[in-house]
Amino acid sequence: MIIMPSNNTGFEAGRLFGLFPGRLAHLHNCDRICEPKRGIPWALDNGVFGAFTSGKKWSEEPLYQFLDAYSAWKPMWVVVPDSVGNRERTIELWDQHSPALAAFGVPLAFAAQDGMSPSDVPSNADIVFIGGSTSWKWRSLPMWTKHFPRVHVGRVNSRRLLEQAEACGVESCDGTGWFRDPKRTMELEEYLKKSTSDQLQLV
Repeated sequence: MIIMPSNNTGFEAGRLFGLFPGRLAHLHNCDRICEPKRGIPWALDNGVFGAFTSGKKWSEEPLYQFLDAYSAWKPMWVVVPDSVGNRERTIELWDQHSPALAAFGVPLAFAAQDGMSPSDVPSNADIVFIGGSTSWKWRSLPMWTKHFPRVHVGRVNSRRLLEQAEACGVESCDGTGWFRDPKRTMELEEYLKKSTSDQLQLV
């Protein structure tokens, strides 16, 4: 499972990227156009959730500006604009934006919201990004990994949730809190050590 510590690019993040190659990636937020680091996998969020939590109106412009600048650097995927907790509006936004985003030649992530089922996922989605409310997300996660080979889950900020996501079989997860507290950073490093060791033993 790949862990994306969101926009964290400081010393401690760099140290863990060096210690655990292939286990970490950057999840960039389009609201802050930051040049991706060469050689490090990255994906791009659409900024909707950040605008929602801060009470701001979301704008599509930063998303398209980021892709204008860096789509040639081949992100793992880009989250197509969605509406937090709103099934119908999220589907409308997919229909509105996915053709334009696909023109950049980037893989597209569909953000699943409360009340959705696998039949709501567009056939041209490359990965399913599990958003929505915390309760719904974790209750429904096994359903998504059962139906889709590529699933990402957002807002994973504890070792317990890392282990829960891994047990469900997700491809990747993200969290913003790993480098806000040294204890949390240590928790992430301990998880990476154990899970990497377990993988090597299986090989």
